[in-house]
Amino acid sequence: MSDDPMTHPATIVIAGGGLAAAKGAEALRDEGYEGRIVLAGRERHLPYERPPLSKEYLQGGSERDKIFVHDEAWYRDHDVDLRLGTEVTAVDASGHQVTLSDGDRIGYDRLLLATGSTPRRLPVPGADGDNVHYLRTVDDSDRLRDTFAASGRVVVVGAGWIGLETAAAARTAGAQVTIVETQPAPLSAVLGPPVSDVFTALHREHGVDFAFNTRTSEITASGVVLDDGTRLDADTVVVGVGAAPDVGLAESAGLDVDDGITVDADLRTSDPDVFAVGDIANAYHPLLGRHVRVEHWANALNQPAVAARGMLGKPASYDNLPYFFTDQYDLGMEYLGLPDPAHTTEVIIRGDLGAREFIAFWLQYGLITAAMNVNVWDVTDHTQHLIQARTAIDHAALADPAVPLADLLPR
Repeated sequence: MSDDPMTHPATIVIAGGGLAAAKGAEALRDEGYEGRIVLAGRERHLPYERPPLSKEYLQGGSERDKIFVHDEAWYRDHDVDLRLGTEVTAVDASGHQVTLSDGDRIGYDRLLLATGSTPRRLPVPGADGDNVHYLRTVDDSDRLRDTFAASGRVVVVGAGWIGLETAAAARTAGAQVTIVETQPAPLSAVLGPPVSDVFTALHREHGVDFAFNTRTSEITASGVVLDDGTRLDADTVVVGVGAAPDVGLAESAGLDVDDGITVDADLRTSDPDVFAVGDIANAYHPLLGRHVRVEHWANALNQPAVAARGMLGKPASYDNLPYFFTDQYDLGMEYLGLPDPAHTTEVIIRGDLGAREFIAFWLQYGLITAAMNVNVWDVTDHTQHLIQARTAIDHAALADPAVPLADLLPR
């Protein structure tokens, strides 16, 4: 058996403390790796999943223990050197060494970067005020949950997924909510009409007000000032205007960075001994034929298994379709694929849009690029196969709920 550290690394360091980092350690052990694993994360909490922070956990419907990927005993039982509250601050790629925030230096044979993303800050006066909240960590979610319970008025800046889920949690807690959005509808850049209009109607039915086509120009102790001079009273302001990949380590290490860390299909960076997963990975997707960076839970969950195989010298390629889900009030949704709204030629609705029980398909040049099922379940296997087939589908049959989706799949 070869002693080549390429296939038998003695030490693997994982930089990051979230879902992707924990799943990386798990995958390495599942692949039979018996060497040293050091996992260093900024937060003092055990690695946890982030979707509940804007969904059931934020609404008080889930206990904290349920968000953790593994309990403390798992790391001990699997011989993972867990360094909580101690992040990787520097990478010496040529010397195969990392420096931790406590001054410790650790040599590595392989390095897995799983540093995630950070909320984009609103570049306006008052954005750092005591009444302004961002949602990224479990501590952020705890503060917001307590705040919503005591707040009478909440303004949410941004009508993306985080903004909408946060607004739903605030309304469920009894707060008055207004969402400020620069676009003419929520999620318009991602979904476009008519699907984005579904979310407008959903939130309005639950008492949420919208201020579309406008920007926040200032945040004060009493609320938000819009660019047209309108003042929205608020006790609490939540900013959800996207996230930026945390690529500082990669940049300092001289890795290729372009809207995240550029990686191959096996999640290997421009340095053959460094891999990247999760929010930071701008990965080449074999099916789509281009690099894609997706800030979704499914990537953090599934990419580490591919990276683990790659780090151990095994064949590896990540070709999962981007996947996302949301729960808002009585609406549950799953979303697969990656449409390009600028080039989408048609949106086909299968089901009842008004009743919010439907599947939406986005087509580009006659091919399905994405599908979203709303309050319709157990269809993602079929929609995934339809997207992966890369063949033209009869539009009338696709729109007809009486035609089984399985019958539309290529034979």
